[in-house]
Amino acid sequence: MTGARVPVPARRGLLYAAAAGIATALTTPDARAAPHLSPGRALSATPWTTSWATAQTAPTAADPLAYTGLTDGLSTTRLRLSAGGQVRLRYGHAFGTAPVLVGPVTADGRPVTFGGQSQEWLAAGASLTSDPVEGLRVADGSLLTVGTRLPGPTGPLSFHRNTHAWHTVDGVRTRSVLLLTGVETTGAGGPVLAVLGDSIAEGTGTPDDADLRWPDQLARRLPGSAVANLGISGNRLLLDSDRSGVSAQARFDRDVLSLPGLRTVLVHLGVNDLHHVPVERDPSRMVAAYSQLALRARSAGLRVVGATIAPFEGWTRWTPEQDAVRGRINEAVRTGRIFDAVADVDAALRDPDRPSRLLPAYDSGDGLHPGPAGHTAIAAAVERRHLR
Repeated sequence: MTGARVPVPARRGLLYAAAAGIATALTTPDARAAPHLSPGRALSATPWTTSWATAQTAPTAADPLAYTGLTDGLSTTRLRLSAGGQVRLRYGHAFGTAPVLVGPVTADGRPVTFGGQSQEWLAAGASLTSDPVEGLRVADGSLLTVGTRLPGPTGPLSFHRNTHAWHTVDGVRTRSVLLLTGVETTGAGGPVLAVLGDSIAEGTGTPDDADLRWPDQLARRLPGSAVANLGISGNRLLLDSDRSGVSAQARFDRDVLSLPGLRTVLVHLGVNDLHHVPVERDPSRMVAAYSQLALRARSAGLRVVGATIAPFEGWTRWTPEQDAVRGRINEAVRTGRIFDAVADVDAALRDPDRPSRLLPAYDSGDGLHPGPAGHTAIAAAVERRHLR
């Protein structure tokens, strides 16, 4: 029966029965399993952590591949892990309106199963985690190739638009990843970190397939660390956007708190609120939003690190007035005790002779996005002692 497609209603019955069994096991006083429990985190017998991740948005008509969906399509994703160990995959359909059948799936050519089956339904708005991939162990920093068959027709697919790496869908090159949201591993021996960010964390300003984004560089600087990059280009702290997704506040629970084994979250966004229309001119609103994210992180048992907003004079929508707002926000981040620690990205990247702009050696050329050397400077600004 491996690989057989079970009709949705029948499979739902199986899932409900399984869920009832799990609930009974978890509430039985003499349950045999007694795994370690970190503050605010869920029970887990295996220390799974997210070694690679993307954050999803809904497709628009300008994204024909994801917007139309696939019928008997094959999505092949080539990705760079941070921590190694055993491997399992995670899929999500955060913005879906109908279930999608996922599988067969392979990881480095090995079959991936879901509850022992080669296919499983991914419910709209839900996530789907695979079994550990039998016979597959990977080293820190490994490349992993995941092939996902989608029998379809799927309809619109939740996706990440630009990973700054090349993948293929039915042989056609794309930078987008469909449905796959994470690769989880068991070998993290260092900090376990999620970066809630915008285009800078996502990698704009770095070349494709080079793994020079600052979260990638941080992972290499801290061997054994598990770093989940949740950057979305254009993402804002306060407001939603059709193309750049819901705000960081709105996606925090789904994108950050759902990650297994997470210990630290680094909040690295806010510049888009200062220059995207409608422009945010009240620094107190930004500070309040940061404070709420910090509160929610601590309530989940996480350490929370805040990043200051880098200068962006030279960007097409920069104004002196908005730079003054940026300065007031950064002062609050540095001195207001919002976060448990601060990564001073502003200080790391600014030109000392003109603090409203990036140091030319760090500028990718547009005034806003750092180039590879700038990403190296950001990674260096995140201190190991501030992570766990």
